[in-house]
Amino acid sequence: MTDHTPTARVPLRLPGAVATFGIGIAGYLGVNLSPYMIAALQAALGADVLTASWIVTATLLATAITGLVVARLCAGPRRLAVARIGLVIAAAGFGVAAFVPVPALVVGGLIAGGIGAGGAVASSGAALAAFINPERVAGVNGLANRAVITVILAVVPVIGLAPASVFGVLAGFSLAMLATTAWLPAAPILAPVASDADATSVTGPSAGSRRVTVAGLALLVCFALWAVSEDSLWAMAGVMGAEQAALTPEGLGLALSGATAGGILGAILITVVGNRFGRALPLAILLATGGVLKIVESTVTDPTAFIVVFIAWNTVYAIAFLYFVSTAAALDADGRWSGPLLAVYLVGSALTPVIGAALVEAFGFAGFGIVLGIASFALITPVVLVARFSREAQAAEAATDAAGVRSSDAAADAREVRA
Repeated sequence: MTDHTPTARVPLRLPGAVATFGIGIAGYLGVNLSPYMIAALQAALGADVLTASWIVTATLLATAITGLVVARLCAGPRRLAVARIGLVIAAAGFGVAAFVPVPALVVGGLIAGGIGAGGAVASSGAALAAFINPERVAGVNGLANRAVITVILAVVPVIGLAPASVFGVLAGFSLAMLATTAWLPAAPILAPVASDADATSVTGPSAGSRRVTVAGLALLVCFALWAVSEDSLWAMAGVMGAEQAALTPEGLGLALSGATAGGILGAILITVVGNRFGRALPLAILLATGGVLKIVESTVTDPTAFIVVFIAWNTVYAIAFLYFVSTAAALDADGRWSGPLLAVYLVGSALTPVIGAALVEAFGFAGFGIVLGIASFALITPVVLVARFSREAQAAEAATDAAGVRSSDAAADAREVRA
């Protein structure tokens, strides 16, 4: 450990924000550019849509699996090394795919780039927990992500959907973020804490640590299930809108762009509100509202109504996503849970087109919406329990920090008296 390792969560400052949010965007950029990647692969390999889609799916799964594997390393002193190695591998892999027109190297480069992006996702996700006020940090992160991605999505088609432009953007952005890694906040060294409930029956941190582990694992499972239910609707929106509500391609574009705007609005809202209402109540309301909107979306037949409900649902989804992130960050300041949380989401993103299509085929559009809605309702109780516990854990951590400050002050006073 170096002398620069913090002993408490740190305020959100510009350098740390640029590094943490930017590295996270680099890790998630492949997800957002996946439609462009499919088109670029078709041009590079002469492949059909299905083949290109499976290659992109493999790339995203490589990111998700790598993020899960290295997440534990990012909760300690190896966070900076994971970020740097991941970004170097991402830049090299995507660079090869962009500029070496050999089919095997294009595919291999993309998979390698996906692996490197996994390191970026895990390190940035873990770093989110190093900051004070997880809700506002999550909100600013979401706002930065949406803003940067919106610009990139608008610029890339203007350049062209060729391998050099699409994969080159992935490589270039990873390389640019490599220069910011020195600003990535380290995992704080905190005194072990137990929640108030544990403190009455146990001396020491062991019970509190066990409860944090159980809560963290429960959060990851709930988030994975929730992410699959949400992204399944996103994946099937075009098909469902066209077949059920006679939605035109222009209408679909309006729905998707409006949904992006709703996500930005949600990020601003949580940034302003912060932790004023806690986490449990907002998450309960958001999951219930999202469940209702998913059911409604699967039954409306008017294109305008379809667009309005879709935008409302995605706004709720974006806010809930950020509350999940803040809950994970609050559980442990070293990022033990916020790191893998973002990788877990990528697993769902990679598989939901297949899952969504299977559910639609089995239950029809109306049944599809009901299944997704029930999933949201079923998750309310466990998610609320974890969110409430995260507040307890954060309060215990704050109390421990305050006690440490008082002890340091007392020791300093004693030294002065002896002097």
